[in-house]
Amino acid sequence: MAEKKNSPGATLAGLALAGAGVAHFAKPELFESITEQAFASKSRELIYINGGIETALGLGLAVRKTRKLAIVGAVGYLIYLAGNVARNR
Repeated sequence: MAEKKNSPGATLAGLALAGAGVAHFAKPELFESITEQAFASKSRELIYINGGIETALGLGLAVRKTRKLAIVGAVGYLIYLAGNVARNR
């Protein structure tokens, strides 16, 4: 069986997403206006939760062995966020 090559682009995208996730903890105020669109109440708490999710998904995307599972998780996460935005409009 041939060894699969690691995609530098996917690794970089995963690390960027993980970095954005960590930024939720370092500068949560940057995410308040975005989070309020999807979650009207408890926005600070949800900023931290979303930061944790994005950090985990980003690290999962950065590693070839976990990339497929992280992609499934990311799709589910995006559907969840979009549903909350639509519901709160």
